[in-house]
Amino acid sequence: FFLLQHLTINMLSVISPELFNEVSHFMGTNPVVQFLLQPVLMFAVVFHFVMGIFLEYRNRSARTVKYAFNKPSANSNWMSRNMILSGVVILSFLVLHFYDFWVPEMKYKYYDFLPEDPNRYYEELIHKFVNPTRVLIYVVSFVFLALHLLHGFGSSFQSMGVNNKYTSTITLFTKIFSVGIPFGFIFIAIFHFLNH
Repeated sequence: FFLLQHLTINMLSVISPELFNEVSHFMGTNPVVQFLLQPVLMFAVVFHFVMGIFLEYRNRSARTVKYAFNKPSANSNWMSRNMILSGVVILSFLVLHFYDFWVPEMKYKYYDFLPEDPNRYYEELIHKFVNPTRVLIYVVSFVFLALHLLHGFGSSFQSMGVNNKYTSTITLFTKIFSVGIPFGFIFIAIFHFLNH
């Protein structure tokens, strides 16, 4: 839900800078978002990362004797075998993203105590997509997000036991979501880079 909501708001920057400013200002000053949803989201991301490492460790230590012959590609895809790798790339991207947007926002509001400017968000956004290296980092990170979601989001339904007559519909939905959301973010970054 967070990814979909975040993409929807950021897509407004392509359609209407004024509407993007208005919605961003609402999200940035709404106490429910700032003091309830944002901390819950941060906790969930940290929890997800810690649990991913813990489960990877448990899986690796479950078999004390290595296989004499092991061909992992025969029974699993690249995405499922490299969730830690894609997760680390996404986590590294989140550090950059926080540095680009969240830290300046916190500094603006709680350190500099600048007067609230509801029209500043669009300029702050497009300023970040002037540098081609940063745009490339964003694009690569979102490709890894797509790979991470393709395995993780789809298999989460299987983990919850949703294997029934709707499985093919769920699989199609997870593939569209897992590719569509990251490529929407890629479109935004490239759009602002090309139109700055």
